[in-house]
Amino acid sequence: MRAIGLKRCGFPLASSAMENALVIGSSGGIGKALVTALETRGVRVTGLSRSGDGLDVTDESSVEAKLGALDGPFDLIFVATGALELNGHGPEKALKQLTPEAMIAQFKLNCLGPSLILKHGMHLLPRERECRFAALSARVGSIGDNGMGGWYSYRTSKAALNQMIHGGAIELSRTHKKSICVALHPGTVETPLTAKYADGHPTVTPEQAAQNLLGVLDGLTPNETGLFFDWQGERVEW
Repeated sequence: MRAIGLKRCGFPLASSAMENALVIGSSGGIGKALVTALETRGVRVTGLSRSGDGLDVTDESSVEAKLGALDGPFDLIFVATGALELNGHGPEKALKQLTPEAMIAQFKLNCLGPSLILKHGMHLLPRERECRFAALSARVGSIGDNGMGGWYSYRTSKAALNQMIHGGAIELSRTHKKSICVALHPGTVETPLTAKYADGHPTVTPEQAAQNLLGVLDGLTPNETGLFFDWQGERVEW
């Protein structure tokens, strides 16, 4: 049984030892809910966002400056940034709707951003004890699970993110033996932006999504680093 099941049964979890966390994208729906959920656990949380702190995850100089000003160590770094729509461009339904500008914008925010956080955040993770790095991915980024096509820019950017997390986890584990670096699918979360794309799929509030994601992280071990999990703690195929 996965730890998310144990959590619902009221059993204590390994992450009870967590003291400090860094949430990137802390002003967004899921990011804000993660901050609240972690603080409720007694975790000291540092939040960074574009609107609140001027962090631009697509600009390496911004990422380097903001993360370089932090002391750490952080037992958890959670990257909760990402978007379905950028600059008025939503998910494409057909190849004829694909534009270079939209694809590049999606790639920069959904893949490059978390990748830069991992690059400049490695030194903020403790080497001597268990630590976690997580980034929000999406099931539609799974190549093996794609049976419908479409959503080209968003799918591709999340698939690229999954590859970065997998590769980054391998390198991270060489210096941080107890690290857990994963991509997480939060499910369809209720926000004004996602409402028109839900298509009747079950949705959860940001608060419930945050609890689900933390529950998954609670139950993971270093043996599962570099993998892709959904909000129920089930592995998602690449």
